[in-house]
Amino acid sequence: MADPSQREGRKVAVVTGGGSGIGRAVALNLAGSGMSVVVSGRRPEALAEVVAQAAALPGEVSAFVADVTAPDSVAELFAEVRNRYGRLDLLFNNAGLGAPAVPLEELTFEQWRRVIDTNLTGAFLCTQEAFRIMKGQQPAGGRIINNGSLSAEVPRPFSAPYTASKHAITGLTKSTSLDGRAYGIACGQIDIGNADTVLVQRMGTDGALQPNGDRMVEPRMDVENVAQAVAYMAGLPKEANVLFLTVMATDMPFVGRG
Repeated sequence: MADPSQREGRKVAVVTGGGSGIGRAVALNLAGSGMSVVVSGRRPEALAEVVAQAAALPGEVSAFVADVTAPDSVAELFAEVRNRYGRLDLLFNNAGLGAPAVPLEELTFEQWRRVIDTNLTGAFLCTQEAFRIMKGQQPAGGRIINNGSLSAEVPRPFSAPYTASKHAITGLTKSTSLDGRAYGIACGQIDIGNADTVLVQRMGTDGALQPNGDRMVEPRMDVENVAQAVAYMAGLPKEANVLFLTVMATDMPFVGRG
């Protein structure tokens, strides 16, 4: 980990759900550009792996175990960021999960609540804490990027909790962008289609269920493409913002889905 003198002048980022997949790829990309990145998640072993991978990068990655569904845990995460760095320039709200792909009436309340608490309430709690830092720092302002989904526009079959949460993230993105305007806080959303992560790999060799009941093995893209897209959004000057960006496997069935 860099000493305080090496950190001076670096931008500071928080990446939730940073232990694997998209979060890990984004954290390493940002550290590669020279940022100080705090990765959070619930699995300390996975977070430690990200820290180790970043050891030779120009920036730095540090880990903080946190549960985005717990207000006290989120508050502790951002208090650590404030105490360590004194500011926050970027929040990537990435933590998220899905529910079993079963008929809507078979979902349990606990399955529904777990997805909404993580994907939506977690993003809200982190945004709230980021606002508290970004409003008060000098210079004021910062950027928040929410991980949406193609499901924010077009759902997959049997995905009610996930789809509902991602539609809601779009509302949170717009409200955050509006409420942050007076304080120099920009907010945007990246909607991702079939990045090759564990979540997508769970579709299995039989492929993903399509609206007509068939299964199809869908094209995927390297997760590094997502990391580059987030880095582009994060690297814009304060006077510019990408409100919505879609990055997807070129040939996946999205346009025309259904």
